[in-house]
Parts: sequence; structure tokens; C-alpha cells
Amino acid sequence: MAVIPTAALGAGGVEVTRLGLGCAPLGNLFAVLSDDHAAATVAAAWDAGIRYFDTAPLYGHGLSEQRLGRALQAYPRDEFVVSSKVGRLLRADPDYDPGVFRVPRGLAPQFDYSRDGVLRSIEASLERLGLDRIDVALVHDPDDHEQDALDGAFPALVELRDQGVVRAVGAGMNQHEMLGRFVAQVDLNCVLLAGRYTLLDRSGEALLDACAARGVGVILGGVFNSGVLASVDAPPTFDYEPASAEVMTRVSTLRELCERHGIALPASALQFALAHPAVSTVVVGARRPDEIAADAAWARTPLPPALRTELDAVV
Repeated sequence: MAVIPTAALGAGGVEVTRLGLGCAPLGNLFAVLSDDHAAATVAAAWDAGIRYFDTAPLYGHGLSEQRLGRALQAYPRDEFVVSSKVGRLLRADPDYDPGVFRVPRGLAPQFDYSRDGVLRSIEASLERLGLDRIDVALVHDPDDHEQDALDGAFPALVELRDQGVVRAVGAGMNQHEMLGRFVAQVDLNCVLLAGRYTLLDRSGEALLDACAARGVGVILGGVFNSGVLASVDAPPTFDYEPASAEVMTRVSTLRELCERHGIALPASALQFALAHPAVSTVVVGARRPDEIAADAAWARTPLPPALRTELDAVV
């Protein structure tokens, strides 16, 4: 069985593998995935040495948590770490359009960053996961609810951490600015930053530097910027939109640099993300066993120092 190194997720004693499985695809993100394929993907991640799994109620409106929990029943509970999120409660609504998640109508995620909302969210996630605990609880996307998160969600999660209900608390967002304010104001173990520290977007670097200085662990997501840095077959997307000509020109330059050093561009993207001292783990989404096997191989590919210098020049 493959082995992936681990790292501390900030202070508090939680250790995560340096590569984690992002479980939005298990919730039928963009395309329908069968239960069997979802289970096989989790099993492949385990066989690749991955022991950290990130999910959320939003992902498939509960489907991701259900599928992940069922798949993890096969493994000893103390051998893996699960993070899920608070800030959205799933409420019955037969007319709600599930959007990017290819699931039936019936549930609507509604923002709720209150203390009561957090407690209800954790309870519902545990029921869907079928697990005895969530290791890491993250406040999810409070972009338009900053003060509500500060007044309600974070104090509730810190209380749960103090009680031993969760082991670590943090926030997960696509923007770095608000995360920076949370790091400065709240006793966080970690943050999850998606898409803002990649070969194409270095805007989150100051946040990572601040986290390193404060001992806050960083979970990086979106290191392929929704696919443009990983796939040459699918129509290229950058941050879930069609990639612009300017972005594709930069990608071509990056790919040529990597090819001259004999390194695949996705491997360079992963290694670039992992190299920052604040980064504890990188989570990658996958919907098939071969995808997660490729991710694990890229994560084990060393990045030559000369290539890193050349990549840093492409901004």
C-alpha cells in the first residue's frame, strides 16, 4: 500500500496526509456519478495512501457526505481524518434547482451562521456520514455573512472544540481577504483556500505567509484552477468558466517549461502548492479511481529547483 507523508494541521494535534480527497465530485458535481464509482474512488484514494477527506453538506445536497461515510465504514475510524462544513442547512424545497450538482430537486441549502444553525448542521452531517465524529469543522463561504460568522459560527465551533466534539476549527473560502481577517481575529487551527494559490493565481500568498507566522494550517483546494492546469482533453476551464485566451497562453508557457524538465504540468501544480511552509495538505477532487491514482503519482513527483525558479517567473 502506498504511503503519503503527513503534516500537522496547525495546532491541536490533527495530522493529515499531504494529499487529501476533495469530495465535491462524490456529490455529482457537474455530472452524475454512480454509488459504485463513488465507493471505488474513495477506495482508490485509500489504496493510494490518502487518509484525509473533505466534504460539505452543499456537495450534492448531502449526497457527498452520505457516499463518503458509507465508503469509510470499511476502515478503522482512528486512521483517517474527515472535515465537513457549517453555514448551510438543507431544507425541504421541491422546487429548488440544485444547480451544478446533478441531483434531484427536493433540498435547498440555506445560509445559517448562527450558533443554533452550526449545532444543527454538525448533527445532520454526522447522521449523513454515519460517523461518530467530524474531525475538522470549517465555516463554509461566509462571503456575505462575515459578522454573522464572527458572532455565531466561530464561537460555536470553538466551544465544540473545547468540549472535544470536533478536533479542529477553521474556515473554507475561495477568497483570501476575509480568511486573512478571520485568522487575525479568531483562534483557528486551519483555513481552506481554494484557487488562490496556484501556478496561475498567486493572490493568496500573503494569507499563507500570515498563516505560517501564526501557526495556522492551510488546506489548499483548486490547485488546478478547476481543470485548466490538469487536463488537455476536456474543454479548458479556469475557475469554473471557459478559460480565456490570455489564460491559455500562460498555461502553454507553463506546460512548455515543465516538458523541458520532463515533469507533467499537473505534477508541478501540486508540488508548487505543497512547497509553501504554511500548507499542510492539498485536496484534489476525483470521480474515478484512475484520476486519484494520477493525482497521487503527481504528488510524489519532485519539482526540480531550476524548474521552480522558471515557474515563479511566469506570473
